[in-house]
Amino acid sequence: MSRIIGLTGGIGSGKSTIAKVFATLGIPVFDADATAKHIMNDNSEVKEKLIANFGAAVYNDNKLDREYLAKIVFSDTFKLELLNSIVHPITIQAAKEWAFKQNAPYVIKEAALFFESASSQGVEKIIGVSAPMSLRIHRVMKRDNCTKEEVAKRMAHQISEILKMKLCDYVIINDDQQLVVPQVIALHEKLLSLS
Repeated sequence: MSRIIGLTGGIGSGKSTIAKVFATLGIPVFDADATAKHIMNDNSEVKEKLIANFGAAVYNDNKLDREYLAKIVFSDTFKLELLNSIVHPITIQAAKEWAFKQNAPYVIKEAALFFESASSQGVEKIIGVSAPMSLRIHRVMKRDNCTKEEVAKRMAHQISEILKMKLCDYVIINDDQQLVVPQVIALHEKLLSLS
């Protein structure tokens, strides 16, 4: 099994961009958010639990209605915790099984909520991706075609950027001012030297 290195950051920080750089360097990347979406769409047991807890409208033409679900969970902390309790354990197990099959010097597990959930178990080091709040908000509004208020609601359910970065072993600055590729390459070399 490969060593698992976590990759995290607040919404809009650019985690996916950094993950793509690692992938270009030949490092396998596990996208926990994409896996969770896949599980919510394809795992019949999870679908049953989501319908039981959030109503049949959570699926539209047998596909998860993410906008509908987001409106519910980002307005009610209990319902967000309930959703996470249904989806996170299966996603965490999927990451472990995936990492076990890899034979790279290390792998990247990209996840937004390492510290807010139990998904940091088994992760050797964690890389944080940091970007200014205004830039993060702008990126999410553009990416998800949503309002500033909707982004703020999502951000309210994540720990603060300052605390998150303090909890990380390494930090990559993705502020559209500093080049990220040299930062990733330097970190990649450091992680290889630790093997």
